Amino acid sequence: MNTVNLFFACDDAYVPFLAVTLTSVKQHRAPNRHYAVRVLHTGISEAGCSRIGKLEEEGFTIGFYNISHRMETLSHRLHTRDYYSASTYYRLFIPELFPELKKALYLDCDLVLETDVAQLYDVELGTNLVGAVPDGMVGSIAEMALYVRNRLGFENPEKYFNAGVLLMNLEAMRAEGFTGIFLELLGRVKFQVAQDQDYLNVICRDRVTYLGYEWNTMPTGIQAAQPKLIHYNLDGKPWHKDGVAYEEIFWDYAARSGCLTQIRSIKRNYTCEQREAAAKQTLDLIGMCVKQAMDSRENAHIHRQIRRVVCC
Repeated sequence: MNTVNLFFACDDAYVPFLAVTLTSVKQHRAPNRHYAVRVLHTGISEAGCSRIGKLEEEGFTIGFYNISHRMETLSHRLHTRDYYSASTYYRLFIPELFPELKKALYLDCDLVLETDVAQLYDVELGTNLVGAVPDGMVGSIAEMALYVRNRLGFENPEKYFNAGVLLMNLEAMRAEGFTGIFLELLGRVKFQVAQDQDYLNVICRDRVTYLGYEWNTMPTGIQAAQPKLIHYNLDGKPWHKDGVAYEEIFWDYAARSGCLTQIRSIKRNYTCEQREAAAKQTLDLIGMCVKQAMDSRENAHIHRQIRRVVCC
């Protein structure tokens, strides 16, 4: 049976939302395919594993992989900010941690599928390292496009992709020495805006199969007319506030996930102050983009380091 290898990175706080994502995947899966879900973590509780494990069924398997040992050696080197945690970096180690796999699809836990995810998994990558969707935030916010152009050195910011939906050619990434390149670049450059996503973009540049926005439609970014995957990124989360685009789709899957009561409680207890703080974080992010885009001296240094490590 042709297997669809799906990866997620999760902690206890995101267990309810991973349950929603997996419920949407199950809703549309093909009965003749095996969907192998692998959840990367550094300490999900037994209760959290049990909650997600209840979604398992024939042809839809779920495994939990504690990668604490690998991450402990790097934790002091991984830069995070605001609502980000070190889990955002887990996807970068999939080629190394799963040498038996040739291909994988990594998905964030704040999204839902509206079609069979196997359609995305089956996209041919050829010799490209990844398949991804141009980042809708960069496409709709000029300050972010300026950052991508000036700090990361992209002549065309529309080539910058969002890593929350990432089809990975693991075989090609290993052949390229992806993990070693990332670790060397990590030692030379600290990206603060999108962290692991920035590393992925500069390492994989020119070896990307670009997918349509229907595979990563964002309420806060460019939207497709008929989205196949909806990604509730940044502060556009229906479990935090009302009026989010596509919120009715999220709540439909939440009602089937077994976590509806918990998610409603999360929303009910999410304060006005927290909503204001989340909105401010997005504004601060945009401000950070402008500040770093204008730092020509640091940008020149970063461009030199990228050329030394990635283009050598």
